[in-house]
Amino acid sequence: MRVVRSPFAAGRIVDVDTQLAAALEGVTAVWTAADVVDIPDIEFRMTEIGGLKPYRQPVLAREFVRYVGEPVAVVFAVDSYVAEDAADLVLVDIDPMDVAMDPMAASVFLPDLPAEAALIEKGYGDVEEAFATSDHTVELELSVGRHTGVPLETRGLLATWDGTSLGVHGAAKVPHYNRQAIARMLDLELTHVHLHEGHVGGGFGIRGELYPEDVLVAAAAIRLGRPVKWIEDRREHLLAANHSRDQIHRIRAAVRRDGFVLGIDDEFWLDQGAYVRTHGVTVPDLTAAMLPGPYKIPAYRVSGHVVLTNKTPAGTYRAPGRYEGTFVRERLLDGIAAELGLDPVEVRRVNLIEESEMPFERGLTTLGTEVTLDSGRYHDLLQRTLDHLDYPALRADLGDRRDRGEYVGLGIGLFLEKSGLGPYAGVQVTVDEGGGIEVVTGAASVGQGVETVIAQVCADALGSSVDRISVVHGQTDRISHGMGAFASRVTVMTGSATMLAATEVRHKIRCVAAVVLEAAPEDLDVAEGVVTVRGSPSGPSASFAEIASAVAPGTALAAEHGPGLSATEWFTADHMSYPYGVHAAIVAVDTESGGVSIERYVVAYDVGRAVNPQLVDGQLVGAAAQGIGGALYEEFRYDEYGQPQAVSFMDYLIPTAAEMPPVETIVREDAPSPLNPLGVKGAGEGGITAVGAAISAAIDDALSQPGLVTRIPVTPDRLRQALLGQASESAR
Repeated sequence: MRVVRSPFAAGRIVDVDTQLAAALEGVTAVWTAADVVDIPDIEFRMTEIGGLKPYRQPVLAREFVRYVGEPVAVVFAVDSYVAEDAADLVLVDIDPMDVAMDPMAASVFLPDLPAEAALIEKGYGDVEEAFATSDHTVELELSVGRHTGVPLETRGLLATWDGTSLGVHGAAKVPHYNRQAIARMLDLELTHVHLHEGHVGGGFGIRGELYPEDVLVAAAAIRLGRPVKWIEDRREHLLAANHSRDQIHRIRAAVRRDGFVLGIDDEFWLDQGAYVRTHGVTVPDLTAAMLPGPYKIPAYRVSGHVVLTNKTPAGTYRAPGRYEGTFVRERLLDGIAAELGLDPVEVRRVNLIEESEMPFERGLTTLGTEVTLDSGRYHDLLQRTLDHLDYPALRADLGDRRDRGEYVGLGIGLFLEKSGLGPYAGVQVTVDEGGGIEVVTGAASVGQGVETVIAQVCADALGSSVDRISVVHGQTDRISHGMGAFASRVTVMTGSATMLAATEVRHKIRCVAAVVLEAAPEDLDVAEGVVTVRGSPSGPSASFAEIASAVAPGTALAAEHGPGLSATEWFTADHMSYPYGVHAAIVAVDTESGGVSIERYVVAYDVGRAVNPQLVDGQLVGAAAQGIGGALYEEFRYDEYGQPQAVSFMDYLIPTAAEMPPVETIVREDAPSPLNPLGVKGAGEGGITAVGAAISAAIDDALSQPGLVTRIPVTPDRLRQALLGQASESAR
């Protein structure tokens, strides 16, 4: 399959002529919107609110195109070369329309539909009273540019149809949900649809979507009666896969003389792009709910405008909503410190929630759950980070270097994350008659080490060695329900379900072994896959294989205890857990070129409990790399006609090994979550959340110009323009 995409950002489709393409030797079919009129628009998976349905995306454009790269037609041919040649022969006649590129100015989505698809409003406390009684008011306009996750592998799928069952290989992140959606859209029985997760080197939010191409590949396999494969090229990926971020905030704070924030009032605009995809309003909802972060903030009011423009549709990207909100909040606190002549660290200290106030009820909801901070020692982690930096000596050293003419600075950013999103996770643990152990889960692996972590949890709860355990995930024909991998939920939810299931199997092992070894269950030890009598290490023993054989179907013990050694358990949760951390950046600025180099980067993170500290460290370092990209390099830009200006890695810059500093990680386990039996919190997003905030503060510090950075990424041209603007203002 090859996709024919719109070359215009906005326009009315006059005609799509497929005759030349269809006549090319090796072409099997060419489809336009008329050929898929029976396939409904793509529904929402998360955070749907009233009024969003008219903004859904069709699998092929109908009547209008709304962004460069929108699928207009698809070509099916015997190989990729013929398919691409045929796609070039599809003649698309589009009458261009005016484009809307500014979310603060856009007014119309399509005829009779306003551009503003939703308004997110949240708050608590008396904001008006906070401002009426404050000593100072600080106001800022801040923005985060448009960028996204760029996984090593572009998207790709292979669909097969045997006349009865549809198989889709290459699914990722949420295979069970996408299975349901595809079955519904193609009017198939759910039992006749199976998605099979493949190995991918990262999810980053971008893989948690159901895209038009996913549905088209599946529909084509059925209608054409043969396997259909689609793999996008990098240009397509940068054009068509979800973008993210792209928010503008106008925020003000009511502040006491000591820097304590009495209240925050924030209004922001999210550039949603051309359609609302399956994540609904997840990103702005999280921005609004999580913006107060780890601080008390007695009064808070926020309104978020979700506005459609003629850009690639936006969705989630690692730490969605929190990367943006953290940048805005931490820049606001830096602005307060500058306004009052206070140390930015002291402003944060005076505002942090105390350990004695946990659990802390925020008075807000997000993703269908109340924001109740489960546990945290925020002051302690901040101090540990400062001690790690040797903060007073570091400040003195940076001051000396600035006195010698260097432009070097330190920035601190605190953040609050969320993890462990419910409502459920299910796991089946089975010990076979050879002593092998299989864990089957509806979770997905997107490079975060799922297999290792789940095997470790199972081994610990079961009393086995890790190397005997195999983990099966993301296969919808092996387990009926699954939530996949997103929102840093797998270790919390699936890990807890694994512990419950493995504990149940261990209980049965001890009960059966008690009969085999003629001992009381409570007198048995289970370790390394062997059951022994306590106090008799050289006495009688039974391996897991022997115990599984003893309860094989048809045996006497199977009649008494039930056949096999297997258990399925479900862990449910109606509240999320909230990990937290501190970022610190030391940067050097070249004022001639506008270039920023990072000399040192520190991430301190409390993960509750670290099942595998090395994996946590890897998650933090990898996430920091993506955060650095968003802070300094990555941005999707468009011209006034809606033409994207970054459709290759020549223009969409991502950090390489040459730009990456060593990332120092401080992984703490001081505040385990009381909400799950493992005490764990998610680790996947904490390394990215405060990067933009910390680097921006460090640039301000390096240049001794508080409040200079109001937008990320801080590209060289943008920084030089800001410096020139400051110089011109000083000269007046």
